[in-house]
Amino acid sequence: MQITRSSIATVKGPADWFTGDVYIDAVAAAPAPSRVSANLVHFMPGARTHWHRHPLSQTVFVTEGVGLCQRRGGPVEVIRPGDRVLFEADEEHWHGAAPNRLMVHLALNEADADHDVVHWLTPVTDEEYAAAPPTD
Repeated sequence: MQITRSSIATVKGPADWFTGDVYIDAVAAAPAPSRVSANLVHFMPGARTHWHRHPLSQTVFVTEGVGLCQRRGGPVEVIRPGDRVLFEADEEHWHGAAPNRLMVHLALNEADADHDVVHWLTPVTDEEYAAAPPTD
């Protein structure tokens, strides 16, 4: 067993990955040969990822708040605490907070043989984001 005291600061999500204010806490990055990582991601109301895809899929587990997610070509879905969302390998998608609520999720990822975890694409437009169903 190994206990690691957190000495890694919370980082602000970069503007070329996110729209709005997003904060990331690294939870796990196991040493090689493991390729698994986990991050606790805090989305302020209205904040969201850009469209992106993961070569080996992604699972997000919502821990608090109310969020939204969408796969390319599908409807915008509401997600709540306890929901687990699996995005298939190379499935283009986005996720983030509802307009009036924050959302926090644990993002679980695995890097591929080239050490790629994510491929960032274009921002989610305001029109795409506004297609969400009511969250109340």
